[in-house]
Amino acid sequence: MKRFWCFFFMFWPIVAFVLCWIAPDMGWWFPSNGPTGMKAASPIGERIDDLYYMILYITTATFVGTQVALGYVLFKGAAMTDEGNEQKVWYSHGSHNLEVIWTIVPACILLFIALYQMDVVKEVRVKSAFPAETKGGTVAIAEVTARQFEWRIRYPGIGPDGKKLPLMPKPQPTDLYTVNDLRVPTGEPSMIILQSGDVQHAFFLPELRVKQDAVPGLDIPVWFEASKSGDYTLLCAELCGWGHYKMKAKLVAQPEADHMEFMRQLTVQQNYDGVPEATNEVAQGEE
Repeated sequence: MKRFWCFFFMFWPIVAFVLCWIAPDMGWWFPSNGPTGMKAASPIGERIDDLYYMILYITTATFVGTQVALGYVLFKGAAMTDEGNEQKVWYSHGSHNLEVIWTIVPACILLFIALYQMDVVKEVRVKSAFPAETKGGTVAIAEVTARQFEWRIRYPGIGPDGKKLPLMPKPQPTDLYTVNDLRVPTGEPSMIILQSGDVQHAFFLPELRVKQDAVPGLDIPVWFEASKSGDYTLLCAELCGWGHYKMKAKLVAQPEADHMEFMRQLTVQQNYDGVPEATNEVAQGEE
């Protein structure tokens, strides 16, 4: 029984290693509901995944190493109690050298992770590092307002020339509106202006690895790029009230031509006054 604990603590590193090895193939790792499966559905998301994998490798190696060391110490300690063993137990009040080592090594690892991920964080969070297509005061594709418990989206309208108008800071008569339905073109960076209409929310696109808090009183630019057409999940990732669980919407990535067709149809629906067009023409003829 005295060696049971040795094998017990040696068993879990093996389990951890096997689970970490098979987790991606079993779908236990990243979200797998979108058109791209577990693979990130955006270029920046793929780089974020690489960071997660790097941290997974480091933590797995650390856990396995510490558990193996613990099992070895227990095994050696159990061996000293064997019958006929004449080796005396020795006691230590600590080792200054070991304390320095296990302080400096984790600090160096954390510093490495912090420096290694700076480029990705800068590209996601720092406006000056945003893609060129998203720079400028009126290039946002939509204004997304989070409120209990829905997402309200304001799009710029379509001008007389058939092209999209710029999104202005204040609502315009030509603006178009949807609820829980965000549409963006596929394969190009898109920026939204994120707002909150009441409490703090969190704009979360799990398949694209995008998450940003929506803070009352702030207009926050958020950019992302969907690499494949399809429907993606849009969630609130911040506990925002009793209906937080149902604050779910969809992001639809579609080719540019389909996106413009959606905007034209939305324009027709929003401007429809309930009177059939033929009736309007008859009324005009009578006048």
